[in-house]
Amino acid sequence: MNERVKFDDKGLVPAIIQEEGTGEVLMLGYMDDLALERTLTTGRVWFWSRSRQEYWRKGDTSGAIQLVKSVAVDCDGDTVLVRVHQRGAACHTGERTCFLAGGELPVEIPDHVEGQ
Repeated sequence: MNERVKFDDKGLVPAIIQEEGTGEVLMLGYMDDLALERTLTTGRVWFWSRSRQEYWRKGDTSGAIQLVKSVAVDCDGDTVLVRVHQRGAACHTGERTCFLAGGELPVEIPDHVEGQ
């Protein structure tokens, strides 16, 4: 669909979903060329479900829709960033972002790294 996007060997590209107003990262999903095309042309975010092997439009069952504000491709062409206006929770757990339920991992930064 778009020659600037490099899909992996399964025909997918990771799509980072970010709240346009706050910059908050809401979730990560995967798109193939058709899901990306639908996202670019319908104003709603579409994904390819790797587990169910089917397309899904965010919010069709939950009501928590994502309205597309912009779509960018990274410098390597192997990731897209979709900025959205999120209505409702982005995560299937009911959380605003998918990165709350999983929690943070401990980070131990060596002293020699700080201040560089």
